[in-house]
Amino acid sequence: MSTFAHQGVYSLESGESLHGFNIEYKTLGKLNSKRNNVVWVCHALTANAEADDWWEGLIGNGQAIDPAKHFIVCANMLGSCYGSTHALSINPDTQHPYYHNFPILTNRDIVGAMDLLRQHLSIEKIQVCIGGSMGGQQAIEWAIIQPDVIENLVLLATNARHSAWGIAFNESQRMAIENDHSWQQPTPTAGMAGLKVARSIALLSYRHYGVYKATQTDQDTSKLENFRATSYQEYQGKKLQKRFNAYAYWTLSKAMDSHNVGRGRGGEKAALTRIKARTVVIGVDTDVLFPVSEQKFLAAHIPQAQYYEIQSLYGHDGFLIETSKITDIIQQTNYLNNTLIYN
Repeated sequence: MSTFAHQGVYSLESGESLHGFNIEYKTLGKLNSKRNNVVWVCHALTANAEADDWWEGLIGNGQAIDPAKHFIVCANMLGSCYGSTHALSINPDTQHPYYHNFPILTNRDIVGAMDLLRQHLSIEKIQVCIGGSMGGQQAIEWAIIQPDVIENLVLLATNARHSAWGIAFNESQRMAIENDHSWQQPTPTAGMAGLKVARSIALLSYRHYGVYKATQTDQDTSKLENFRATSYQEYQGKKLQKRFNAYAYWTLSKAMDSHNVGRGRGGEKAALTRIKARTVVIGVDTDVLFPVSEQKFLAAHIPQAQYYEIQSLYGHDGFLIETSKITDIIQQTNYLNNTLIYN
């Protein structure tokens, strides 16, 4: 893992600013002599820069995105708690953690920080930028902001504008955090009980009815309580509670809410036409959080875009789980196979 430290004032879309920031990032493989084998991975809400860990099956030795062929970069997004500047970082103006005073971030702010990292790494062209969910939102933003930098774009289970449905899910999760009495206290552990509940709520949008039926249905029909689904929700809440924090969840869920590529650009359709990258858009048929209509919209309005749909029992999380199906799409898409990264 490496850290990029930006020393200057970084102006945010809200009108606020950060007086410097850090971005934690990881690279795999080597930049070739032609500098044309860069694959940049944009991670989702609670993931990190260890893309070969959470996207195992797609990234790694012998996989579609292979460090033996590609120079792979994944940066922990600004506002996240895996080494990048976030609410528990020290505010250089006060010499105390930001806590609740951490500024509002948008995906454009996060992408702008990643683009500064790109320049720091002397990367002129990104051959493939790939991302799903919130990471896909950022990949779209980046391709609009820097249309001559990103040559190929792979977008999974994502959208041009976060929906009212998605915002409502996020607000319900933040309400759980807000109703944790500790949330009002400026401490590192504020809101952590609420975060467990928030994750339980979120999981209902990430998964699908079918996968719960298949994996969490009790065989013992005499039960009156303590169902498998009950313990599963408890387990998933505690799992996130151990590795994340409520401040970062609050910050990044709000960044997702404000995602709208059309803001200040004449609407989503007009903004998407700015993308020059050859684009693959992949939807998951059972995704209730980012329904396939949103990916079809992207494919319809991004020039040179192709749409593919995968069948999955897993709902939105299918973009993380169905790696063999995603690999098949990447490998059969001729204009990606013809790029130098696969030679």
